[in-house]
Amino acid sequence: MQKRKLGSNGPEVSAIGLGCMGMSEFYAGYDDTESVKTIHRALDLGINFLDTADMYGVGKNEELVGKAIKDRRSLVVLATKFGNVRGSMGEFLGVNGKPEYVKSACEASLKRLGVDHIDLYYQHRVDPKVPIEDTVGAMVQLKEQGKISLLGLSEAAPDTIRRAVKIHKITALQTEYSLWTRDVEKGILQACRDNDITFVAYSPLGRGFLAGRFKSDKDYEDGDYRKNHPRFQDENFQHNLQLLKKIEELAEEKKCTTAQLSLAWLMAQGKDIIPIPGTKKRKYLDENISALNINLSVEDLNHLDEFTSEFEVAGSRYPEGGMKTVNR
Repeated sequence: MQKRKLGSNGPEVSAIGLGCMGMSEFYAGYDDTESVKTIHRALDLGINFLDTADMYGVGKNEELVGKAIKDRRSLVVLATKFGNVRGSMGEFLGVNGKPEYVKSACEASLKRLGVDHIDLYYQHRVDPKVPIEDTVGAMVQLKEQGKISLLGLSEAAPDTIRRAVKIHKITALQTEYSLWTRDVEKGILQACRDNDITFVAYSPLGRGFLAGRFKSDKDYEDGDYRKNHPRFQDENFQHNLQLLKKIEELAEEKKCTTAQLSLAWLMAQGKDIIPIPGTKKRKYLDENISALNINLSVEDLNHLDEFTSEFEVAGSRYPEGGMKTVNR
């Protein structure tokens, strides 16, 4: 397994991680048995970087991951997140970065995961009502207590990043990045590189769009939250299929899938970038890992960059409410 380092003070992890969110919520068709087998196969193949959050399945995803790694904890670099608050029925209650909440959220995650420490602890969304210095300060206290090892942020703006690192080393920033979401190239990536922060790319396959398995809104199962996303709706979706068609053409030339091509492109953007494609099935895990074997030439990369940077993706990456919580 190819490895990449988490910041300057962190461990080496697999060059591709595993996002576990979809095993418990947002995408239909859950099967805990298959999900656990997928996590085990990932570990067997050398993927040791697992990503979850306390909000996924309202805690159920952390419980699932904890069950899967119970007898394999030493093999895992475990990342989870706090900050998106949900009620017992799954309702979203807002973002909380208050120090006392950070500490209580960590205790709850440790219990659900069944571990004594979290390797990488992210603030899932920045709370505009709480100074980032206060939130990071609480995370530092958790580190001093041995409850977390590394600090991370998610969907933080460049200025927030620069303020945070004055309090403590931030090891990783997790934000969306893919061939159809390149916003981070306008300042966020540079802020990470200026501060030796590894960039962890979530939704590197555009929530499955870049894998080419969805060609109409009829391809989603009931309960799939993508139906509520602007990019997957009506005229937006049909327009965005033009981007997928271009990617399919190059993937055919390279004799690989569009998912593999998309992941290979992302990893070629820098050794400080680690994609964490999510899947709950072993067959897609195997497909994603094979992206490590794809070599893209300078010509390939230029070709991909040319048409994806000029293509205007239709629709925002989240509904209106979600967009208010990103890049802040």
